[in-house]
Amino acid sequence: MAFADLLEHVGGMGRFQVASVILLAMPILMMASHNLLQNFTAATSDHRCRLRWEANATSLDPQDLLRVSVPRGERCRRFVTPQWWLLEANGSAPNDSWLETEPCHDGWTYDRSVFTSTIITEWDLVCSSRGLKQLAQSVYMAGVLVGSIVFGGLSDRFGRRSLLTWCYLQMGVMGTCSSFAPTFTIYCLFRFLTGMAFSGIVLNSVSLSLEWMPTRMRALVGTFMGYCYTTGQFLLAGIAYAIPDWRWLQLTVSLPFFGFFLYSWWLTESARWMVMAGKSQQALKELQKVARINGRKEEGDKLDIEALKSYMQKETTSSRSHHTVFDLVRTPVVRRISCCLCFVWFSTSFAYYGLAMDLQNFDFNIYLIQLVFGAVDFPAKLGSVLTITFVGRRFTQSLTLILAGLAILANILVPRELRTLRTAMAVFGKGCLAASFNCVFLYTSELYPTVIRQTGMGLGNTMARLGSIMAPLVKMVGEVFPVLPFIIYGAAPVVSGLVAIFLPETRDMALPESVEEVEDRTWTRTRTRTRADEAQQLPLQPTQPDPTLGGTTEPC
Repeated sequence: MAFADLLEHVGGMGRFQVASVILLAMPILMMASHNLLQNFTAATSDHRCRLRWEANATSLDPQDLLRVSVPRGERCRRFVTPQWWLLEANGSAPNDSWLETEPCHDGWTYDRSVFTSTIITEWDLVCSSRGLKQLAQSVYMAGVLVGSIVFGGLSDRFGRRSLLTWCYLQMGVMGTCSSFAPTFTIYCLFRFLTGMAFSGIVLNSVSLSLEWMPTRMRALVGTFMGYCYTTGQFLLAGIAYAIPDWRWLQLTVSLPFFGFFLYSWWLTESARWMVMAGKSQQALKELQKVARINGRKEEGDKLDIEALKSYMQKETTSSRSHHTVFDLVRTPVVRRISCCLCFVWFSTSFAYYGLAMDLQNFDFNIYLIQLVFGAVDFPAKLGSVLTITFVGRRFTQSLTLILAGLAILANILVPRELRTLRTAMAVFGKGCLAASFNCVFLYTSELYPTVIRQTGMGLGNTMARLGSIMAPLVKMVGEVFPVLPFIIYGAAPVVSGLVAIFLPETRDMALPESVEEVEDRTWTRTRTRTRADEAQQLPLQPTQPDPTLGGTTEPC
């Protein structure tokens, strides 16, 4: 008896599965609030040097005081001494001499009409320190990378639910501590730990939900989880608009995770994991509990330990084959697939976060831009599903990347005065990148054979995390060459789109089981096996990613 048959035996998609998906989806709604939070907590406001004479020159009009103290349009320097002659009707520099200026030794004055407080105004991350804003986001993304490595391994050892419960608590505690951070260094430390918890929640939420799902419902549940993250982008815009103070905003998006931590104790550990971990007796009890909740008590009581032992022996046997990360580059075809997919994963995430974390660049209302950037994911993902299904994976992957890159590059040529056109092209590019993410998860799982599929997915996710870390750092280059970051953001997906052309097509092809099968395939499109064949060899039937991979169609 296969494990999928056991799930059908205890109710399939019953009340237990529906309740579990809802409880696991609620935290996913808050994930975007942390992933994209620095769009609002680190928003840059108009600023100028604070004036040393401001307190004593009360008899002078503020505008006149500013005129004699700070050069027109200057944000980072001020006059060494007041230039009173500038108040004269035809004032000009005496003897055309150079006016001496100095850095803002007394700090800065900020425009607080939109954001009353941000980490920029809190710790003066402007002028010579403006690069620290991008560094803070990279530190957070580094935490996401480390978390995916640490919690991915720990969940295989201690279970999905245990790690998920811990990550809810860590997210709540570290997010709350971030809101009370006294210094920028401590803030970055807490954000790093928050990023680690983010990975743990995403990986274990998807694994726990999909491992309790019958085969026919896995694609639907995975898509639902992805759309929950997308909906969370709308939620972030609303919360940020209502709370313009960064500390209160940080606290508001962190406190719900204490509630998620409390109810996570009700969640049921994955029976599939318990079988793999040798806890067959406990797995049997959980399956019987699920059967009772789903109204299948009699069927649950009929279950015995022999069926679970049989499945455990099958799973253990398949896991004993020794494969390492070196198998991803050991043979020619798999090596070509791995190299191409590394480019695709990196570039998709790199360009995605290059756009999604630079909302202020479009000179529009930042809250409205956040809503639009979130809304475009809905039609983008729907369109990608249609082309993936009816045209092919390779075409979809290559087209979305090339179109995204061209949209970003074309935006360089659009004058800043044409704000609507610039924003529309950026939204189109972001939608293409969301579609690329949607495709690459499925494509990767279909290209790698079963024996190294999880290793291949892990490599792809690692490259995506590296891309998200590099995106803010590349933005810092714009301080010297303003257009260079956008050239890089645009060129990377175009190159990756061309590289994706060399990937084999997998539409209507059965999943490969071994490295040898991948090497021996002609990779010409053939129809999927008949229903009778699928019934005999159930593991080869799904065309969606293996649920144990923790994959999701969102850039986490």
